[in-house]
Amino acid sequence: MPFEKVQAEKLSKTVVRQIELLILRGVLRPGERLPSERDLSEQLGVSRPSLREAVSELQARGLLTSKASAGVFVTGVLGSAFSEPLIQLFANHDEAVFDYLSFPRDMEGLAAERAAIHGTDSDLAVIAAVFTKMEAAHVKRNPSEEAGLDAEFHLAIIEASHNVIMLHMMRSMYQLLREGVFYNRQVMFKQRTTRASLLDQHRAINDALQARDAAGARAAVEAHLDYVEAALTADRTMEKNEAIARQRLRRETDRR
Repeated sequence: MPFEKVQAEKLSKTVVRQIELLILRGVLRPGERLPSERDLSEQLGVSRPSLREAVSELQARGLLTSKASAGVFVTGVLGSAFSEPLIQLFANHDEAVFDYLSFPRDMEGLAAERAAIHGTDSDLAVIAAVFTKMEAAHVKRNPSEEAGLDAEFHLAIIEASHNVIMLHMMRSMYQLLREGVFYNRQVMFKQRTTRASLLDQHRAINDALQARDAAGARAAVEAHLDYVEAALTADRTMEKNEAIARQRLRRETDRR
């Protein structure tokens, strides 16, 4: 009979699977540094040779990368779902901005609903902690910090949804948002009335999540993104009107 004896799996394979799952579930993020070889081998309870073998395999597969005198990192490219030419197209056309906003409205609404149901107490504590930081940044009137925490808040909700496909897709989208590809979020946080409204909207989202109100969390996220879209539409309309006014003024000046 063509049977062979079953052999115990190599420890390195077990390590590979554990690191794979941590990357898949978003616990290990793109660009994040792994603990030192000594610390990681102790945490995993394996020998350094077994750990090196596992890391080598993950590097060969493009999941990890090493940097001289710096350590081993989760490959940063895992957070990029779009090619550079496509990113430039996004940046240069308003159509992409509003398509972007309509897409996460549905996805993030679903993520908030799932987070209220499936999120652990620790997940909700992380979201609450980020919101507390948002309140502090609001008091300090720091638009850059507020914009960064805004992205962190939304990503924490997506992570709490416990859907790995949604997590990696939306993480890539938010990376473009952080880089200002779709619109400059810091500009919104510089406007007094807009800042106050955005904070209130995030508070409503957080309150619904902490109460595990799934329908309320989804509605709060959707209302928030509807507000952002309306604010951007108003800004773009104002910019176009101002551009038209400047052109008219130049033409009148040239005629004189």
